[in-house]
Amino acid sequence: MPEPLDAYRYISYLRSRWVWILASCAIAATIAVAVTLLVPREYTATARIVIEPPAGTDLRAAMTVSPIYLESLKTYEQLALSDSLFQKAIERFGLRSLLGPRPIESMKKRVLNVGLVRNTRILEIAASLPDARKAQELALFLAESTVELNRSLGTEGDRDLLAGVEQQERELNNRMQQIDTAWARLLASEPVDDLQSAMDGAGEMRTSIQEQAQNVELEIADWAAREKQGPPAAELGEIRKEAANAQARLAELRRQSQALDRRFAEQEKLLAERLAHRDKMEAERKAAQTALEAIETRLREARGDAGYRGERLRIIDPGIVPERPSSPNLPLNVMAALLLGLVLPVLYFTLEMSYREQRYREPRSVYHAVSKARDE
Repeated sequence: MPEPLDAYRYISYLRSRWVWILASCAIAATIAVAVTLLVPREYTATARIVIEPPAGTDLRAAMTVSPIYLESLKTYEQLALSDSLFQKAIERFGLRSLLGPRPIESMKKRVLNVGLVRNTRILEIAASLPDARKAQELALFLAESTVELNRSLGTEGDRDLLAGVEQQERELNNRMQQIDTAWARLLASEPVDDLQSAMDGAGEMRTSIQEQAQNVELEIADWAAREKQGPPAAELGEIRKEAANAQARLAELRRQSQALDRRFAEQEKLLAERLAHRDKMEAERKAAQTALEAIETRLREARGDAGYRGERLRIIDPGIVPERPSSPNLPLNVMAALLLGLVLPVLYFTLEMSYREQRYREPRSVYHAVSKARDE
């Protein structure tokens, strides 16, 4: 079983080779500095957009930022990461002349970085290019295009909503005009006042005929009473003649009364039908008017809320022209090289010491085994 390394001897062994470790660190740092200076510099500019809640939202609800709401805001990251938008940026800023002919996907992955600041409604758009001014212009262009794209989407949605409500309003206006035309036609073709006046006149006539009939009945009764008194033969003939005339008048009056009753019933039925038609048409007019007023109110509200239903994007930081490159990072590269220059020789000397210890122990173990066999 191999013995563990002694810490004191291990540290002493490393101290005896400090020159090699120092040289390794120096070489690594030198290489890191040289490579860093040779690598082309890139500058990163960042533009920031705040995602404001829809207008009219309760302020207390707007201040509450839930994880679900923040997750929904990632939709706006996709607007900034749109391939068509980045294609426009390539053509506008001549990125292929700066970065060389490469696929748009790899170019976008290298140049563009978009993300929401943690637990906020701030969207950051970072652009990295060898030209600092173009990096700032690219970040600002993408931010402005994202805001404009969101506004155009909201405007298109408002336009579709308004078009639908306006179509409903036109349909209800046409319906209202048809009902008004039918109402005017009904008033002209089915008058009620003239029919009511005719019914009133028929009622007065019927009352007059009934009074006349009662008078004729009294006359008939009077002639019958005189006939029972036994008048002379000459007077009796006259009485009977007058009674017959009265009977004829009474029959005519009854016939006229029956005709008036039938006429009055027909007029009453016709009046009821016309009033029913008017009530039905009036109910339709009121319903159509109520629906039209409701859709007009909805249209006014839709026009007033246009542009304020969805989240609004506003640029709060257009970014500045960076003065210090974001890559390569000289201090970071040197520190990484120093760490690597320290770890590699230490690891090498550790393995070397372990190997030497093992080679030193093998002859001694063989010598002890031979001595032990000889003693036995």
